[in-house]
Amino acid sequence: MTDAAQDPRDDLVNHLGALRAFAISLTRNGATADDLVQDTLVKAWTNIDKFENGSNMRAWLFTILRNTYYSLRRKRKREVEDGDGVLSGALAQKPDHDGRLHMRDFQVAFAQLNDEQREALTLVGAGGFSYEEAAEMCGVKTGTIKSRVNRARARLGELMEIDDDSKMELTDTVTAGIVAQQGAA
Repeated sequence: MTDAAQDPRDDLVNHLGALRAFAISLTRNGATADDLVQDTLVKAWTNIDKFENGSNMRAWLFTILRNTYYSLRRKRKREVEDGDGVLSGALAQKPDHDGRLHMRDFQVAFAQLNDEQREALTLVGAGGFSYEEAAEMCGVKTGTIKSRVNRARARLGELMEIDDDSKMELTDTVTAGIVAQQGAA
């Protein structure tokens, strides 16, 4: 077989040592250099039809390695390292359907409360009124409003099967306000 008919892939292994040395000089890290050499060989192998027989194989491989290295560097400049997942966790968003399902469950449970409990929860939880203001609007004592709100919250918890350890994941702030425990009960 003559040189003209020889497959250029056969010559790739003759340049591994030089490729690795060049890769180490660029990366200053043995493991990264090995990865870079491997990427270079994969690219050379898959694009061997672009190699011109009779030209300098080592120069062609070094060009591939160099271009691969600088492409990786540009890519890494745009990437943000997030080893512990904090950044990606901050970008995560609960699916909207979860909120809609919780809201539907809440509406069904809220409708089962008696009128006084719904009124008290709406005024104190959603309306943001103090117990005293809600009591004045309803024409009852403050203790009565506190009692209605607490009983209503307890009943909602029962109906929605929520205990003290459960976490409510409501997307609606009004509903969250109604269900939330007040510091002064």
